[in-house]
Amino acid sequence: ATEIGSASPISSRRRPRTVPCSRPLTRVTNACWRCRRARHHCPMVLVPLLATASSVTMMHQRLGELTWPEVDGRTVVLAVPVGSCEQHGPHLPLDTDTRIAVALADALSQRSHDPASGLPAVLVAPAVAVSASGEHAGFPGTLSIGTEVTERLLVELVRSADWAAGVVLVNGHGGNAAAVTRAVEQSRHDGRSVLSWWPRVPGGDAHAGRTETSLLLHLAPASIRLDRAVAGRTEPVRELIDELRAHGTRHVSPAGVLGDPTDATADEGARIAAQLTDDLCHCVLEWATATGGDR
Repeated sequence: ATEIGSASPISSRRRPRTVPCSRPLTRVTNACWRCRRARHHCPMVLVPLLATASSVTMMHQRLGELTWPEVDGRTVVLAVPVGSCEQHGPHLPLDTDTRIAVALADALSQRSHDPASGLPAVLVAPAVAVSASGEHAGFPGTLSIGTEVTERLLVELVRSADWAAGVVLVNGHGGNAAAVTRAVEQSRHDGRSVLSWWPRVPGGDAHAGRTETSLLLHLAPASIRLDRAVAGRTEPVRELIDELRAHGTRHVSPAGVLGDPTDATADEGARIAAQLTDDLCHCVLEWATATGGDR
């Protein structure tokens, strides 16, 4: 079987499919990414040569923007951003987790187009934008489908992507941990190759605090109402978890903030985003090259 991210070998008994080659070529390889033949001898190449190799790192590919002939499941991994629609204090948008998950999945796809990265080619799926957010019930705007439905949704989504070499669930919402973990277990039981990943920021706060506010100041500054930012409970989550589970976030923090966003900066957000991107890419590369692709 072809390893995740490797080129599908051309069998002498099976002709390659003659669908248009959708991935741009670079002067580094000067070859078709499907059949590895020289560009000028490949009948599938219908796209121009990019001017420089560095321009490859400035792109990402989203599944929803492609046509079906441009999707080759033998050579791509599908990254699925898993976010939420839930309150993030009076200053951050309801889709904060989704924005972060999409940005990190895009960064992974962008880096995968650099031949030096060693990553398999990555396509970014449309985001799962509503998930398990029951802990934020009571705040207007929050939507939730619960843990069981989120788990089932992810299992069926992974099953439907059987044309891909593997699936990476890029989870931006901590409340999805149980659903994602169980979905991965079921998907692997089904024989699917799947990886789950979510951001871990040492020393970061829990919700709508300095960490997420800094990230949004970097990723989407126009979306923030910084003049409305207020500090909430700043204890570590492990000290609040029982109260959160018993009574929900609004009981613990009426503003919906667990942390202090008032000293957040875009520079810190850029550093966090770079660290998270490096960690995501490292985990995907490790998983993709491991035997069986499991992690």
